[in-house]
Amino acid sequence: MASNASTLKAVLFDRDGTLVVDVPYNGDPQKVQPCPGARKALDGLRGMGLATGVLSNQSGIARGLLTVEDVNSVNARVEDLLGPFDVWEVCPHGAGDGCLCRKPAPGMIHSACRRLGIDPSEAAFIGDIGSDVEAAAAAGARGVLVPTPHTRAEEVEAAPEVAADLEQAVALLFREQEFRESALRKAALWGPV
Repeated sequence: MASNASTLKAVLFDRDGTLVVDVPYNGDPQKVQPCPGARKALDGLRGMGLATGVLSNQSGIARGLLTVEDVNSVNARVEDLLGPFDVWEVCPHGAGDGCLCRKPAPGMIHSACRRLGIDPSEAAFIGDIGSDVEAAAAAGARGVLVPTPHTRAEEVEAAPEVAADLEQAVALLFREQEFRESALRKAALWGPV
């Protein structure tokens, strides 16, 4: 079962198109540009004591368009711009390789959660395409879609939760908890009704 805010211990993110502007098969750290609001959302989560992580399909490695070193250099630049992440997971396989890590498979979410010492139900995964939220569902994590102009309409329609931007995506994760806490405060003030 997917996480709710009261049990949330980690928020995981897709990299390209979610945290940073999507540059197809980017191996150049100088081309890394954060998406609007990414640093603010991440700083807020870190300030609440939540773990953060990045999960990224990088089929350019399998296709010979990128090296592992290229991807690592870009990831290091992402960290320079957006702060430290508790976990990184990269799938270097192509779509036809049959691996268990490439999204929409749940492998990277399972691995990240194992490394963080949490159950997938204690994690949320935020991404920009359907395979991101499909991976979250397959892993038992909560999935939130933040569409871009490249996100297909059917992916938006199929997503369980959709947010306009990263700030709204993070707010969605905590809306339920705020509602429950507010109800508890009112009950404490007014007693049983």
